Amino acid sequence: MAFDELFDIVPGRLRDETFAGLLVLSAAALALVLANTGAAHWYHELAHYHVGPASLGLNLSLAHWAADGLLAIFFFVIGLELKTEFTVGSLRDTRQAALPMIAAVFGMIGPALIYVGTQLAFSSPEMNGWAIPSATDIAFAVAVLGIVGRGLPSAVRTFLLTLAVVDDLLAIIVIALFYSESIQLAWLGASLATTVLFAVLVRKRIFSRWLLLPLGVLAWYFMLRSGIHATIAGVILGLVVPARRHDELDADLAHGGRTHHVSHRIQPWSAGIALPIFAFFAAGVTVVGTEGGIGAAFSDPVAIGIYLGLPLGKFLGIAGSVWLLVKFTPLTLGKGVIMKDVAAIGLLSGIGFTVALLVAGLAFPGRQELVDHASIAVIIGSVLSALLGGLIVHHRAAEHRRLDSAEQREDALD
Repeated sequence: MAFDELFDIVPGRLRDETFAGLLVLSAAALALVLANTGAAHWYHELAHYHVGPASLGLNLSLAHWAADGLLAIFFFVIGLELKTEFTVGSLRDTRQAALPMIAAVFGMIGPALIYVGTQLAFSSPEMNGWAIPSATDIAFAVAVLGIVGRGLPSAVRTFLLTLAVVDDLLAIIVIALFYSESIQLAWLGASLATTVLFAVLVRKRIFSRWLLLPLGVLAWYFMLRSGIHATIAGVILGLVVPARRHDELDADLAHGGRTHHVSHRIQPWSAGIALPIFAFFAAGVTVVGTEGGIGAAFSDPVAIGIYLGLPLGKFLGIAGSVWLLVKFTPLTLGKGVIMKDVAAIGLLSGIGFTVALLVAGLAFPGRQELVDHASIAVIIGSVLSALLGGLIVHHRAAEHRRLDSAEQREDALD
C-alpha cells in the first residue's frame, strides 16, 4: 500500500466515531492495567516526567501536557461543532438551546445533594468533597456515545456536547470559587484579548495558519497561566470561528461551511492523538494496594457519596429537570429526541474521571487515604455510568435505526 493511500485511510478511520471511541477506551483500559500491576512504577514515572521551558511556566508533567494541552485540541473541535449547531443547526432555536444548559446546572446539583446527603446519613464531617461527583468528563462520554450510539439523531449528540461543555465551565467556576487561592486576571485578560484578535482575523476572512495558529497557542498559554483550565481556551476559539462562509446564506450550505471545514481537518488529530493520549494519562488510577484496601473504599462515606452521586445524581438531576422543563415551560427537545434519550445522556454524564479526580485532590489536601478512596469511587461511579448509559444508548440507537429503516421502506413503496 502506498504511503499516500495510507494517509487517506487513517484520517477516514479516525473520523469514524465508533473506531475513535474504541481507541480512547482502549488507552484508558491499558492505563488502568499498568497502574495496578508491576508496571505501575514505570507508568507513574512516565506520567510525572516533566518537559518544557520552566522560564515560561511550562515545565509540566506529561500527564499535565495531555490534560491541559492536547485536550485543548479536542475542546476546539467541540467549540466548532457547537458553533455550527448554534448558528445553523438544532440549537438555533433558543427553546432547544436553553434546555441542555439548564440541565447542566441541575446535573451538578443532583450529585452534590446525594454526596451531602450521604455524609449527613453517616454523620461524616467530610462535606468538602461535594463537588467531586458533579463534573462530567466530556471526552469519555463522547467516546462511549461514539461506540454504541450509531443511529441516534444528531440532536442527541449535540445535547450531550452542549450539556458537557456548560458542565465543564461550571466545574471550573466551582474550582475557582471553592478550591483555588486566586485567578490571575491579567493573564485571563491577555487570553481573552488574543481570542478577540483571532476572532477579528477569521471574520475578515484572514485564514493564514501562520497567523491563527500562533494566536491560538498564545490564547491557550495565557489561559493556562491565569489558573483556569486551559482547555476552555479551545472551546472559546472554536466558538468564534464563523459557521458560514460569506457566500453561504442558507443553512444547508453552511453545514459545509467554515466550522465544518476546519473541524473536518482537525478532528482526526483530536480523535487519533489528543484523546487517546489524554485517556492514557487520565485513567491510571491505583485501585490495588491503596491504604485500607478497596473494601475500605467501598464503605467510606466519602466514596459512597461519590459512586452513588455520579450515576444516580447526574441521572436524576438531568433527566428530572428536563422532564419538568419540557412539561411546564416552552422549552423543547431537539428533533427526534425523547425522554429515553435524555435518560441515557443523564447516565453518560456520570462519567467523571479527570475533573472529578482533580477536585478529589483539591478537596482533601494532605489526606492521601481520602484521596485514594475518592479516586476509586470516581472510577467505580464512572464505569457504572458508562455501562448503564451505554446499554440504554445502544437500545435507543437500535430503535432509531429500526424506525429509519421502516420509514425508508415506506418511502420506497410510495
